[in-house]
Amino acid sequence: MLYINSELKMTIIDSPIIDQFIENAILEDVGDGDHTSLATIPETAQGRAQLIVKDNGILAGVDIACRIFQKFDPTVKIDIWIPDGTRVRFGDIAFMVEGKVLTILQCERLVLNIMQRMSGVATQTRRYVDCLNGLKTKVLDTRKTTPGMRLLDKYAVKLGGGENHRIGLYDMILIKDNHIDFAGSIENAVNEAKDYLKRHNKDLKIEVEARSLDDVKRIMALGGIQRIMLDNFDLETTHKAVRMINHQYETESSGGITIDTMRDYAKCGVDYISVGALTHQIRSLDMSLKAVK
Repeated sequence: MLYINSELKMTIIDSPIIDQFIENAILEDVGDGDHTSLATIPETAQGRAQLIVKDNGILAGVDIACRIFQKFDPTVKIDIWIPDGTRVRFGDIAFMVEGKVLTILQCERLVLNIMQRMSGVATQTRRYVDCLNGLKTKVLDTRKTTPGMRLLDKYAVKLGGGENHRIGLYDMILIKDNHIDFAGSIENAVNEAKDYLKRHNKDLKIEVEARSLDDVKRIMALGGIQRIMLDNFDLETTHKAVRMINHQYETESSGGITIDTMRDYAKCGVDYISVGALTHQIRSLDMSLKAVK
């Protein structure tokens, strides 16, 4: 099982963004009432249900599921049997929820949708992380996430053993090709970024994308940055760039790297490999929430 920093966990679980997300999701699904359940189940009826895993992978979303149930109905009791970040197999039971049957039925689909996706992201991430076993290179996620679910996607990546890149546009300076082209040059973009941070008294890391070895030289000549992204470099050019940078700055490989090629890129000595597929090319894990009689 992967243990997650408790501060990060609380930041995600208790975030106002997640709170608003849950409220919107409940409104979207329940609307003015789950009329099927209201019509067939007495309001006072109590019951239990189990979250049954029907796939092999990494479990993610248990803590969010608890948050959903308890936001909908604070009287619900949940017994967690398998925590987030644990490798699970077909037939495992993650938790038992006990309380009003109406609450269980109305939260069922929302809980499953989130847990299935998060577990899919965590499982996909673990596959990529395992490919780099024994190497120093770390797997990074990207901003290629489902709108409104970014914090959950990013949290699932951490549960799978990956690392978060920036969360959004607000917590890092990442100067990419379009910034450079619109600014007129690498030099213009980097110098303007430094001035901006100074004027606004912000302490943000700066990463700059390089599209060639010449770009790498120009970025290094400027200095004052923390990481160089080697975008769409082939293996030979990546190896040359890493030797050129020689640990003066962090290095990140990005663009078109697959699970079949990433170990070769890692062997070039890069610190990070960013993979959009962690969050936008996943297969959700199959699960079900079943009544216990």
